[in-house]
Amino acid sequence: MSDTLTDVPKRTPLYDLHVELGGKMVDFAGWEMPVQYPMGIMGEHKQCREKAGLFDVSHMGQVILKGDDIATQLEKIAPSAFTALKEGKARYTFFTNDQGGIMDDLIVSNAGDHFFVVVNASMRHQDIPHMAQHLEGIEVTEVFDRALVAVQGPAAENVVGALCPAARDMKFMETILADIMGVECRLSRLGYTGEDGYEISIPEDKAVAITRALLAHEDCEPAGLGARDSLRLEAGLCLYGNDIDTETTPVEAALTWAMQKRRREEGGFPGAARIQKQLTEGAARKLVGIKPIGRAPARQGVEVQSTEGETIGAITSGGFGPTVGGPVAMGYVAAGHSTPGETVNLIIRGKSQPAEVVALPFVTQNYKR
Repeated sequence: MSDTLTDVPKRTPLYDLHVELGGKMVDFAGWEMPVQYPMGIMGEHKQCREKAGLFDVSHMGQVILKGDDIATQLEKIAPSAFTALKEGKARYTFFTNDQGGIMDDLIVSNAGDHFFVVVNASMRHQDIPHMAQHLEGIEVTEVFDRALVAVQGPAAENVVGALCPAARDMKFMETILADIMGVECRLSRLGYTGEDGYEISIPEDKAVAITRALLAHEDCEPAGLGARDSLRLEAGLCLYGNDIDTETTPVEAALTWAMQKRRREEGGFPGAARIQKQLTEGAARKLVGIKPIGRAPARQGVEVQSTEGETIGAITSGGFGPTVGGPVAMGYVAAGHSTPGETVNLIIRGKSQPAEVVALPFVTQNYKR
């Protein structure tokens, strides 16, 4: 029996703080997480785009890799160039299967004497045994005694910098060990909202104190899963299980930017033959932005048709984009219908609604390069 059936939902070290702050708790990937606070999803979304929002992402899997030649071993199971990943740098990547499908997406950081990996909450039961099985001679340890907090938004540098001056000097996708209120934390300048920001791995017993101190800043407010989803959707960022899964390849999902040139050419990772063929010949379908013309949002599973009424694809993520001021969606369409500006129809509750294929992202990403 899977532990998700027998276990009550798990709680992060910040659970009591969420309740105190009025968080509306829901079960998410086996964890009790706040979907929103009294400010509401729209308010939290706006807060993150204009100032800073704080998200509890402690449900994500934090993993330490130790041993010799970790980078070379990782290149056997993921199509990114880790041997070129300098100390203090992080990289977005994914594990591929033998068919070239995406098993999960993750962040890998070179921490010097070890590598630090963050995997999706819902896939940790797969990813950690996968690494343990395939990374020869590498010690794979999941860390359970640390919280993970994301501070995201244009004011994130001031919020985190007030407690940790070193944060101000970091650039996008950089990681350091930092002193925050006398506590050693892993600080990485990255996130999944399209805004500048940080993820902070904090020892469990200090998590509440540091989170309270971050929230004490006038520009920082707590934000939940609802705003996290609308922010990443506007930023054109894939959600595992919706926009990418074991059936979708990095070429179809427009994620080939995460496969550095050497890896694209050399291969040597699971599913390389299919992925390299698609790189050369193109894929039959593509992930695109889709903007409904009207007010009705298009949710996951909505059928996409050509103007002639032929089924050409489906929506994988969709909802209201507060910054855009209207509905936004992502989905796969046949390659011949993937050009921005093309008119398509969405079948919403049995009715055909016009929409337009648009370039992603909907909102410009504001990373500190």
